[in-house]
Amino acid sequence: MLSGETKVRVRYGETDKMGYCYYGNYAEFYEAARGDLLRDLGLTYREMEEMGIIMPVITMHIDYKQPAHYDDLLTVKVYVKEKPGVKIKFDYEVYNEDGKLLNSAYTTLCFVNQQTGRPGLPPKAFQELMDKYF
Repeated sequence: MLSGETKVRVRYGETDKMGYCYYGNYAEFYEAARGDLLRDLGLTYREMEEMGIIMPVITMHIDYKQPAHYDDLLTVKVYVKEKPGVKIKFDYEVYNEDGKLLNSAYTTLCFVNQQTGRPGLPPKAFQELMDKYF
């Protein structure tokens, strides 16, 4: 299993009238965690794009348990639990500073050839990095 975590502080503009972190912002928090995980792995989104591969999100599911508030420092944990093929699934957990689980989620992304627009396997360099974990 591959895992990592990212810290995100809730900014005032990310809250709604109730004072909660607006639910749609979590997708950006997950993206930040995914990007950091890939960077820590040794391959960035930019490098994947330079290899001709884009990674659109094809599924996102979130279970909200408690809200985050303005100025909360959140820990976004991200996991890859299965070896990727044409798709890669990322699981997430978001915790507040007290260690309370605020939500859990997953996204599924697909490796797509930028020129053809067709799904395919990730680049060999990515597969070799994944072989260390699976």
